[in-house]
Amino acid sequence: MEPEEPGEPGEVAWGRRGGGTLGGRGLLELAVASGVAAWAAWAALLMPGFRRVPLRLQVPYQPSGPQQVANALALLRGRSGKTVDLGSGDGRLVVEAYKQGLRPAVGYELNPWLLCLSNYRAWKAGYRGKVSFLKKDLWKVNLSDCYNVIVFLAPSVKPPLAAKLLAELPDEARVVAGRFPFPSWTPTSTLGQGLEQAWAYDMKEVRRVAQSSTEGSPV
Repeated sequence: MEPEEPGEPGEVAWGRRGGGTLGGRGLLELAVASGVAAWAAWAALLMPGFRRVPLRLQVPYQPSGPQQVANALALLRGRSGKTVDLGSGDGRLVVEAYKQGLRPAVGYELNPWLLCLSNYRAWKAGYRGKVSFLKKDLWKVNLSDCYNVIVFLAPSVKPPLAAKLLAELPDEARVVAGRFPFPSWTPTSTLGQGLEQAWAYDMKEVRRVAQSSTEGSPV
């Protein structure tokens, strides 16, 4: 059996055994280990708080980018009144809303790790005790005193959430949706493109359109 020819300097010997290189099996094992590590991180950090929420209403955490935050808050510029972020994640939208003058600013989040991160973010920004992050199920919170509602949630929860918002929000309220619009509502205004797009809905107009549709439908 002839000895193995040495490779060129700098050549990556993916197929060789020994010498610290990875073969096909090694790469597969590495991929599996990475998947297990990712699942463990999810189970430890992000899953707590979801266990009490029905599967169809669960929303995985996905942080908002700077432009997404900027677009959402631009649609609330010049407004006042209680501002809430439903499923506030790491708290960045709530902190930025307070910075913009939207007060009180409140985030509702079930995950305890994300609540800790939110409070750290508020402390770092100098807003400790000025913004609130509450461990509450957004589906059970009464929103009747909220005038600015931020919603960065998955499309699957928008229909049931639309029903809740219609039932509870005052006419003067404005809802801003990020990433995905409410499928049955017509936005008052919109800003951005793609996943950075945000949509604004004024509840008085949403109710007017809904009522007109009901009155115009055949019995």
